[in-house]
Amino acid sequence: MNNTKWWQTAVIYQIYPRSFQDSDGDGIGDLRGIISRLDYLEQLGITAIWLSPVYKSPNDDNGYDISDYQDIMTEFGTMNDMDELIEKAKQRNIRIIMDLVVNHTSDEHPWFIEARTGRDNPYRDYYIWRDPVNGGVPNALRSTFSGSAWELDEVSGQYFLHLFSRRQPDLNWENSKVRQEIWDMMNFWLDKGVGGFRMDVIDLVGKIPDQEITGNGPKLHEYLQEMNRETFGAHDVLTVGETWGATPEVAKLYSNPDRKELSMVFQFEHIGLDQQDGGEKWDLKPLDVSELKQVLAKWQTELGNEGWNSLFWNNHDLPRIVSRWGNDKQYRVQSAKMFAILLHLMKGTPYIYQGEELGMTNYPIQDISEAQDIEAINMYHERIGQGYAKEAIIHSINAKGRDNARTPMQWEATRNAGFTAGEPWLPVHPNYKEINMEANLKDPDSVFHCYRKLIELRKNNPIVVWGEFELVTGVPDQVFMYFRRYEGQTWLVTANFSGEPITLELPELGQAGFIIGNYSRDDVDFKQLQLQPYEAFAVILA
Repeated sequence: MNNTKWWQTAVIYQIYPRSFQDSDGDGIGDLRGIISRLDYLEQLGITAIWLSPVYKSPNDDNGYDISDYQDIMTEFGTMNDMDELIEKAKQRNIRIIMDLVVNHTSDEHPWFIEARTGRDNPYRDYYIWRDPVNGGVPNALRSTFSGSAWELDEVSGQYFLHLFSRRQPDLNWENSKVRQEIWDMMNFWLDKGVGGFRMDVIDLVGKIPDQEITGNGPKLHEYLQEMNRETFGAHDVLTVGETWGATPEVAKLYSNPDRKELSMVFQFEHIGLDQQDGGEKWDLKPLDVSELKQVLAKWQTELGNEGWNSLFWNNHDLPRIVSRWGNDKQYRVQSAKMFAILLHLMKGTPYIYQGEELGMTNYPIQDISEAQDIEAINMYHERIGQGYAKEAIIHSINAKGRDNARTPMQWEATRNAGFTAGEPWLPVHPNYKEINMEANLKDPDSVFHCYRKLIELRKNNPIVVWGEFELVTGVPDQVFMYFRRYEGQTWLVTANFSGEPITLELPELGQAGFIIGNYSRDDVDFKQLQLQPYEAFAVILA
């Protein structure tokens, strides 16, 4: 295939450093901890690590509030540790992808400290300031973390914009000096040999606050093309943008190679399918599998060759998929493997979130005092004030809260799951004695070995990377089936989203050769086939 890029055949593994591996007993994961686990990641077979932010930060939003882009958070280690991680990963053919947070900084960043000293300061225009309107906030923009997106600066009498926490003031991208500072910082990391950038909420940097436009502003793509030109365009790296509002048409603007913007985007259309229409993410509804099929099939087919898909179920902001849409009790192993098989055999670059490959689960809380995440805590207090029942709010947090993904990685059955010798910053899930890396490695039928085999299949079979996708229709709602076709070969992937057996009769498909599955099978006969609860498999059609 012409002009193929390494990231098209890659599998990316996301590390949330705070929760991955602690090396010094302070209860917080760190860079030396990650270095100590590189052999494990090499065994899994991944191509690159997406590293959630490790820059200097006061940690108002767990590192997504950066006070120095060219230094390392003390808890995580030093720049020497970072250099060693890049080098030791490279020795194992693993690249490091940095999390780039450039929509906002911390309020402790030197630029904002300067900007606050007065309206005449040269850094004032690095951020977005507005005068009060009728003695109050400039307009109705709201923060993702609840409440107004405007915070009054008592000293100057002006408001500054923060689309996230009030300690995360938004940068003013209309100021060319701000953009130049960002390009310089990105080049600093590219010179260190990083493998690319995951770009946090990048669709917000073209905002026009006075018109209450936040996502997909009119200059967004102009800025991204300038970024490409001034920074990574000359490097062989992966760039993926977090774009909550993207449609396939919008995604093509970001990821069509001719436009010289990004490699791909994260789109979240499938992630919102268990949210009530017009509601917030906390307003739950059951997943309709037929909707999931339509959304994923749309993204598989409509990008064509004008864009590239990222494939994911989990990240540091999302609950564990096996708890969310699978069955994390009786069929935990089967449903964890089902999600893996269904996703990893699609077209695009798969992302694995730490612990997903072990079948780790959500960790429910009983009371808000157990929550660490600013988003959940703010929402709880806002909804209590609006008269919601405590039980209903906690139920929503247990379903969708971000702490679910952030409990420490479960390595072994010893104290604190081998994550730390100290007191972990977030409690370890009590199920660590059953669900951990050591148990997974020993069991040839484990979730880990299913992921390892899927990664191997992608490396060795061009059909997985390049094959055309076609959704199979006319099957029961709970059954997700699709074809992949490439150079005369056809694979068929089948997944049962139900906890009940389902009978399928597709005689036109005949017999098919087994490739991978989460139940033991020989060849598959589609004349009459009983799918087991949460069964998934891939077969090659004769």
